Amino acid sequence: MIKIEKPLIEASWLNGHLQAENLVILNATLPKAVAGDVNKEQNERIPGARFFDIKNVFSDTSAPYPNTWPGQEAFNQEARGLGICKKSAIVIYDEHGIYSSARAWWMFRSMGHDNVAVLNGGLKAWEEAGLVLEPKSDQAYETGDFKGMYKEGFFKSHIDVLQTLKDDNELVIDARAENRYKGMVEEPREGLRSGHIPKSISLPYTDLLTDGRMLDGKELKRLFVSTVTENKNLTFSCGSGITACVLALGAELSGYTHLSVYDGSWTEWGSMHELPIEK
Repeated sequence: MIKIEKPLIEASWLNGHLQAENLVILNATLPKAVAGDVNKEQNERIPGARFFDIKNVFSDTSAPYPNTWPGQEAFNQEARGLGICKKSAIVIYDEHGIYSSARAWWMFRSMGHDNVAVLNGGLKAWEEAGLVLEPKSDQAYETGDFKGMYKEGFFKSHIDVLQTLKDDNELVIDARAENRYKGMVEEPREGLRSGHIPKSISLPYTDLLTDGRMLDGKELKRLFVSTVTENKNLTFSCGSGITACVLALGAELSGYTHLSVYDGSWTEWGSMHELPIEK
C-alpha cells in the first residue's frame, strides 16, 4: 500500500511503484480545444492504465457547456466502475504533457480524495525515460468501493464568480492564451463573445510549463508571486474548466490555499450576454 505525499510525481517514482497493490493509473487525455493544436491519439499506454473519460463519462453530458462537473453521485458511481477504491493511490497522466490530467486530479481532490497526483510530463516523460508501454485495449474492472464527498468551493458557478468580483480578497485568474484574454482573436466555440471576465488577470497555463512539464518549484513560485501580488483567494477560469485546473495545480505546488475553479469558465460566461465582459 502506498500513500502519495505530493500532487505532482515523476515517471521514475511511478515506475518504482507499479506493483503497489493500491495503485491506480488513469489516462485522462482530452483533445485540445484550440485550432492548430495537434491531437494525435497514442496507441500505447502506461502499463495497467485505465481511461478516465472526462468528456463523455466524468462530465454532465446533459449540461449546456462542455466538461461540466457531473456531481457527487455520478462521480462516485463512475469511479467505482473504473475499479477505484477508497484506499486507491491514483496517478493521472495525459498524452499532452500536463493538460487535462490536472482536471481529473482536481475532481478527485474536490471529492476529498487526497491520495492522488499528476504525472509530471505525462506520457511523453514516461516514454523519454525509456519505460515500458503496452498496447491500449478495452478492460473491465471489479467494481470499487470509492465513496467521496464533495467539498464546497472547489467548483464555482457564474453566480459565485459574480459575488467573487465584489470582494477585494478574491481574484480571478484566466488560464487562456493572452490573445484570447484580450479579445484579439475569435473564440474556438462558434458564437462565443471574445474578451475576459471583468477584473480578472491573465496567466496562460502554458507559462507554467516547459515541454509539457511543470516548472521547477522555485520558478513556479516566482511566477505566481509576480502574478498574485497580494494574499487573496484565487478562482481559476479558462475556456471550459480544463486548463484552469493546471493553474490550480501550480498554485497548490506554490503553497497557495483557498483555491477554486470556475466550472463553466469562458464558454459559459461568454455565452451569457447578461454577464459583463472586458477586452
